[in-house]
Amino acid sequence: MEENKLRSRGWFGKEGKDGFIYRAWMKNQGYPADEFEGRPVIGICNTFSELTPCNGHFRELAESVKRGVWEAGGFPLEFPVMSLGETLIKPTAMLYRNLASMDVEESIRANPIDGVVLLCGCDKTTPSLVMGAASVDIPTIVVSGGPMLTGRYRGKTIGTSDVWRFSEMYRKGEISQEELTTAEACMCRSQGHCAVMGTASTMACMVESLGLTLPENAAIPAADSRRKVIAHLSGRRIVQMVKDDLRLSQILTKEAFENAIMLNAAIGGSTNFVIHLLAIAGRIGVDLSLDDFNALCEKIPLLLNLQPSGGYFMEDFYYAGGLPVVIKEMLSLLHQNAITANGKTVAENCASAECFDNEVIGTLEEPVKDLTGLAVVRGNLSVNGAVIKPSASLKPELMQHRGKAIVFEDIDDYKARLDDPNLDVDENSVLVLKNVGPKGYPGMPEVGNMSLPKKLLAKGVIDMVRISDGRMSGTGFGTVVLHVSPEAAVGGVLALVQDGDYIELDVENRRLNLEVSDEELERRRALWKPLNMGYNRGYVNLHINHVMQAHVGADLDFLRGGSGDKVTRDSH
Repeated sequence: MEENKLRSRGWFGKEGKDGFIYRAWMKNQGYPADEFEGRPVIGICNTFSELTPCNGHFRELAESVKRGVWEAGGFPLEFPVMSLGETLIKPTAMLYRNLASMDVEESIRANPIDGVVLLCGCDKTTPSLVMGAASVDIPTIVVSGGPMLTGRYRGKTIGTSDVWRFSEMYRKGEISQEELTTAEACMCRSQGHCAVMGTASTMACMVESLGLTLPENAAIPAADSRRKVIAHLSGRRIVQMVKDDLRLSQILTKEAFENAIMLNAAIGGSTNFVIHLLAIAGRIGVDLSLDDFNALCEKIPLLLNLQPSGGYFMEDFYYAGGLPVVIKEMLSLLHQNAITANGKTVAENCASAECFDNEVIGTLEEPVKDLTGLAVVRGNLSVNGAVIKPSASLKPELMQHRGKAIVFEDIDDYKARLDDPNLDVDENSVLVLKNVGPKGYPGMPEVGNMSLPKKLLAKGVIDMVRISDGRMSGTGFGTVVLHVSPEAAVGGVLALVQDGDYIELDVENRRLNLEVSDEELERRRALWKPLNMGYNRGYVNLHINHVMQAHVGADLDFLRGGSGDKVTRDSH
């Protein structure tokens, strides 16, 4: 058999015993001999799982990809990887993002794969798959699962962001459990991920902004037949990417990351975007820091009128023209010549884009909001940085605020005391939640958008400044400072905050300060003791010992950088 440049020839192109073994057992699935004679082998990396409802339709989507691969002369082989269902996994899916990325990386490298299609949708499946593939660096294209159709409840449109509104209404006694149960069926009424600009939608926009997908991938609803079409076309395209040897490292340049940062600000994407983009950059070897986010986001207004920062849904976004319209509007600020997965530049891909609804997609001259979609704040409380989503604030005046801290030492303390009628809290207080960071929870859960105390809800308070070392759901809203680094569990200043301390938040000047002297902080530090995490085995123990801080992406320290696609030793 003639050798060529395909990785798969290192398996299927061998003669003698090894070649016999590699081919013979594959043939038990009914493949004819000529399938092994030089066709590009395309791996379809599938995160289908019935425990991941957002990705529950991926068996069908994979079949569309396969049709495209066969048409283009490739040999599609589907394989499963760990699937992370955001709504079910305890204590948090984020704990397992890095583990899933290891599964992806090793599955790609260890097998006869020349190019790979990543099927991802739910929040952590997208970054974990891209992180894993980036560490191997072979030709790769992403196909997202798409958002679910907009929910309908009692004549109104609803989506995941309304979960938080329903929750507060239920706590105030305004709706019953029976009404909540009715709303459940009304909200999630089709296959797909969250219908708002939550983390799943943000991740879909991120991979399109980075150039890892075909144009329009981000917003096509899961139930729309055009979702299958783009999967089919992606199957065709990956075969050509293998022939052209167009690898991830050629697409994931510093310019691509900068484009993604600016576009995320414009669409009001999830704050989780920051932590995942930093992790991907660390895998592909691009120098990216929180300073890049501030510099690139500072003057970009909100252009997309989607929940939680606006009023519409992903379905509306697609019908209005989708992400190519936003890219075209932003072109003067972007790196227009950055190459994308279809071989064309960013500018070429959006040349014919047209906006069909200016209520959904604004312009730079007439934005939805002047507030930026993302800001990084620093100070003695967050030496390495913390993030906030100004566009999601319900009270813009809180962007500059000074208030007295109400401190919860951990999530259990918060749940036990939040609704205590004797809690010394008012609308000017600053709620502080400790020990929910990468190490401290462990896994950095989405609990940063803390519910407000019941007695304040009863007074009509709708927003307060909240600060934690955790994350929040991209579907959440409010004046919420997140990802404080260093986290409390490693002895960051957050660990030293006490009830009654004054905290100043100044988003315009990118500042977050605890008004306590250095001398007093040193006194408190001498009394501080780290948490006993209570984990001494398995992956969770590995995570606690090796996870890095949020400001560098919360990856495991030994996973940064790539190890390539070479495998030199045979298995027999």
